[in-house]
Amino acid sequence: MLSDPAAILRTCHPGDEQALALVGAATFLESFAGVLDGSDILAHCRHQHAEQKYAAWLTSPDAHLCLAEVQQAPIGYAVLCPPDLPVALEPTDIELKRIYLLHRFQGLGIGAALLNWSVDHARILGMRRLLLGVYGGNESGLAFYARHGFQQIGTRQFLVGATLHDDFVLGRYL
Repeated sequence: MLSDPAAILRTCHPGDEQALALVGAATFLESFAGVLDGSDILAHCRHQHAEQKYAAWLTSPDAHLCLAEVQQAPIGYAVLCPPDLPVALEPTDIELKRIYLLHRFQGLGIGAALLNWSVDHARILGMRRLLLGVYGGNESGLAFYARHGFQQIGTRQFLVGATLHDDFVLGRYL
């Protein structure tokens, strides 16, 4: 349930790649400026938040995306796709590849609504476990996921620009 009545969630379609790339890069910069090296952030955003990356997801039958908007301006999104994580996988696993929300809109129930969309959509797809990776130093993210029933099931190293960082792999049965 959204506590911000101006916010809406909608399923993404081809043509949404520019909005997704903008929010992806903005939220990554907003979250990690001053935490990670600036050149690594820029390199990461150039690759991981390129419009072409989102365009590929939007045309893939295995990827499912949801966009949060306020007055038709993109403020957050979620991406579900087949898991690519270093843990023992089950056939009914799906990965929450990304769930991003601009800081200004956090605490209004929009992040929870994106997570609930992800859980509901995963269930519709017949999935039984939702997995994700989160930066080990992201205390607010880890607390958010813990509140929503996720538990650590592994670790991985994640490349941001030219630097490896430690991530936690979290899972939750649906």
